[in-house]
Amino acid sequence: MQTKVVFMGSPDFSLATLRALAQHYDVVGVVTQPDRAAGRGRELKPPPVKTLAQELGLPFIQPLKLRLPEAMDQLRAWAPDLIVVAAFGQLLRPEVLDLPQHGCINVHASLLPRWRGAAPINAAILAGDEETGVTIMRMDPGLDTGPMLSQRRLKLGADDTAGSVFEAMSALGADLLIETLPAYLRGDLVPVPQPEEGMTYAPMLKKEDGLLDFTRPAAELARRVRAFNPWPGAFFEREGGVLKVHRAHAEAVSAPVGHTLVVRGQPAVGCGEGLLLLDEIQPPGKKPMSGKSFLAGARNWA
Repeated sequence: MQTKVVFMGSPDFSLATLRALAQHYDVVGVVTQPDRAAGRGRELKPPPVKTLAQELGLPFIQPLKLRLPEAMDQLRAWAPDLIVVAAFGQLLRPEVLDLPQHGCINVHASLLPRWRGAAPINAAILAGDEETGVTIMRMDPGLDTGPMLSQRRLKLGADDTAGSVFEAMSALGADLLIETLPAYLRGDLVPVPQPEEGMTYAPMLKKEDGLLDFTRPAAELARRVRAFNPWPGAFFEREGGVLKVHRAHAEAVSAPVGHTLVVRGQPAVGCGEGLLLLDEIQPPGKKPMSGKSFLAGARNWA
């Protein structure tokens, strides 16, 4: 008899895991976040997992809170043997954790216990980590504190953005989950407690986190640009407008903090340590452009 699985997830990161589960197991239901207003028109937009569930013909629910009676009634009706979670966005209560015979398994985008929390990929890039990875863990009531089943590492390159790492980690997590589950479901793979040392926390990102503070070192700001690409995005204000920075790099050249200048035909800004060269910028109301193209229309930059 095939294992009955309920999947919980919401963003693009979750899609590869849901596709993989649907190919190998009996996915009896999907739980995802409600549709949210997005864009200038504030039209309701479905989470990516809802769209994929519809394409795969899978039943789904979108509870505002998983603890609502109707959501719990549906979970019990699905009677899953296993619940798999990948970037769902809600903590699971004990009544959910204890529902399936094989518990709840989480695909977490870090090498636990480093970077527990909501934004582990962004935090790893921002901290300058040389590697990150995926952890398959059995969930407990804490925030990413449960025992681990498997891990796989991923090197972080100097040009990696949160977007590029999300894409790589999504595929990595799905593959590792499918490799891990058979032994776990047979009882041959016993979860191992996380190490007590090395724990760090990655809080949920806010839009204002993308503001570039030029009193900080340029190397740190360059990491911030990569860590917050594509969301929430890095930006700073100049002459009443907001300039978004999509790509940038640091150089060890001194200039007054916040001073704008041109270096080898590229816009640059003085930082607490070094210069931040702006490789790709998006002026207000315009599309992203190279730094050199920006300078062609930028008045009084230098």
